[in-house]
Amino acid sequence: MKTLTWRRTLCAALLSAGMASVHAADVVIGVPNWPSVAATASILKVVLEDNLGLEVELQNGTNPVIFEAMDSGSMHVHPEVWLPNQTNLHDKFVKTKGTVKMNPNGVAAFQGMCVTKATAERTGITRLADLADPDMAKHFDTNGDGRGEIWIGASGWASTNVEKIRAKSYGYDETMELVEMDETLAMADVDAAVTKDADHVFYCYTPNHIFAMHDLVILEEPAYDASKWMVVQPTDDPQWLEKSEAPVAWDLAYLHVHYAASLEQAHPEAAALLGSVKLTTDQVSGMTFALVVEKADPNEYAKQWAKDNAALVDSWMK
Repeated sequence: MKTLTWRRTLCAALLSAGMASVHAADVVIGVPNWPSVAATASILKVVLEDNLGLEVELQNGTNPVIFEAMDSGSMHVHPEVWLPNQTNLHDKFVKTKGTVKMNPNGVAAFQGMCVTKATAERTGITRLADLADPDMAKHFDTNGDGRGEIWIGASGWASTNVEKIRAKSYGYDETMELVEMDETLAMADVDAAVTKDADHVFYCYTPNHIFAMHDLVILEEPAYDASKWMVVQPTDDPQWLEKSEAPVAWDLAYLHVHYAASLEQAHPEAAALLGSVKLTTDQVSGMTFALVVEKADPNEYAKQWAKDNAALVDSWMK
């Protein structure tokens, strides 16, 4: 249960932030359910409050809910939109409706499947496609049903749907149980597997603290090929899985701040700042490590981070 402490601390901070006032906040930042976006949200809250004197509230929400809320004006910021993962939402609200704006400064991100180095050495696994072999899959069977288990992400993540497509494309949907669960619990499973010298395979990505905690091996795949990446999301077609194929590695992703176009009229200085935010993969990984591993208080950490990076923050307001 100790591994859940960071999330409880964060939720308490978000709740207290949301209850701090009895009237609507100037800016409402949506916070989906993964660690790096929570860290970025806390940074943006402090920067907007301390530099622009605005009242800022953090609210939990899924990607579709936050985009719909930015469209209606009930939320104003999504701190970390993954592209191409959330291309369908981006295209609808940014390109078609024009109610949401995208900050062009993306944070580079990797996505794939990982095992620990010890798992790779014990099992001999090197390629993601190896999981389609029933004999290999049995190494990851923890409940004795003859199929292995693989964590593919949390419910509500666009990447989780893509991982279902990739499992079908590589063929390991027949040999592996595709597990969806909250990332906090999934990372606790990784820690437990390492402690027990058990074999474990799971979705991994950067920016993320897990690479600093364990010696990981990224499973090999054919290089990304746009002609072979045919991904349809459930929000676009009820037969999305049948119509999709992705038998290659993910393309490099980029994480972008998105914000409601209505902010340009209501709080133009906030819109300008949000459109200028620029972070690196290492910076976001460091934020995540502080909140998840070091159990830093989100608000206090964000205040200190903004102070330590004052020159960078100043550059967002020019």
